[in-house]
Amino acid sequence: MKIRSITCFYDPTDIHANQTFTQFGELIDVARVAFPNAGYTVQTCRISTIPFTLMINGGNVRSVINLAKKLEKQAVQAGFDYLSLGPALIEAPESYAMLPDLLKETNKTFFSGVIADEPNGIRLTAIRACAQIVNQAAHFEADGFANLRFSALAYMPPFGPFFPGSFHSKGQPPSIAIAVEGADEVVESFSIAGSLLQARENLILRLEEHANQMATILSELLIDTRIVFQGFDFSVAPFPIDSCSLGNALELLGPGKLGKHGSLAAAAFLADTLDRGNWPRTGFNGLMLPLLEDSILAKRSIDQTLSIKDLLMFSAVCGTGLDTIPLPGNTSSQELEALLLDIAALASRLRKPLTVRAMPVPGKQAGDLTSFDFEYFANGRVLELDSMPLQNLFATDQKSFSLQPRKQNPPDYTF
Repeated sequence: MKIRSITCFYDPTDIHANQTFTQFGELIDVARVAFPNAGYTVQTCRISTIPFTLMINGGNVRSVINLAKKLEKQAVQAGFDYLSLGPALIEAPESYAMLPDLLKETNKTFFSGVIADEPNGIRLTAIRACAQIVNQAAHFEADGFANLRFSALAYMPPFGPFFPGSFHSKGQPPSIAIAVEGADEVVESFSIAGSLLQARENLILRLEEHANQMATILSELLIDTRIVFQGFDFSVAPFPIDSCSLGNALELLGPGKLGKHGSLAAAAFLADTLDRGNWPRTGFNGLMLPLLEDSILAKRSIDQTLSIKDLLMFSAVCGTGLDTIPLPGNTSSQELEALLLDIAALASRLRKPLTVRAMPVPGKQAGDLTSFDFEYFANGRVLELDSMPLQNLFATDQKSFSLQPRKQNPPDYTF
């Protein structure tokens, strides 16, 4: 198990912002030593702010870009690997149009855009805006890599330590959270199990032990600070080797190749197991299936047993949504709208956080192999997006609509 990220949260507009930022810089310097001494590699340290829309005070695009570049420079100089300036908000529709330029003029800063939340429901105008952002950002770099730093968010709460869907909550104290790369623990727990019950018990025991050890280290680091520990995100992120693959872990349960029938049950079993663990929680704490970050998921895309619809279906029982999904380079924003709408509807109906990080690859068609050169990626096949531009009532000028969560006790229709 490794720590994918120690993520710090603060408000740059707060009266104590400079003091907090300095304190965070000192904290991660110590944490980069303390956690490895206890056997935990720290892969990245990140810092996340309140949504940039709450910092701009009606500023124009250039002033917002200057702010983003200033904060990015400060973060890098303080020892942080990445910065998140949070999402464009439904309440500030003009903020979505700023995101393409913000992505183009930064290189270590992540952004997002809200497409559904409380109390706005599903915002069709925000879905259209986010689809356009993905379409534009795909052409900023030859391989479409800029979209790694953008995601669409549905019902995402603050204090999630995984990027891009990470942001601080205005008015709340400075905080810290830990994102875990723990797919290797899942693979090992399932590999040595003789039954489903044993597989579940093995994994829960391992994760709770790690949580207790890391919490002890962190509590010592936070003594005499006003920094709040928000919790762990044990979405057990993968790394692109088979021994740290959630696809591998799911296949150990028995569906054969991921994408075949039985895969949904495997995903539900692992998500349910994670739900049963006892540790302070923040973020998703679900099953994370980022296609390009997982060697077996990437292989199954090459085998053509795994599709976008499969991953969407898995998100209904667990998961973070659709993450690092390679799409044809000629994917239109209108086709992306339909995909984002499905995720927004799923998140709204289930009242759970889901995100979309789609990556159209310029010059690639469905079925082509990707050729990314990035240590956290395993190359797979560009997936077909079975989508048409929205039509009829979804294509009207209606701005939003709402979906109620499913009632636990439906009406009795017997006669």
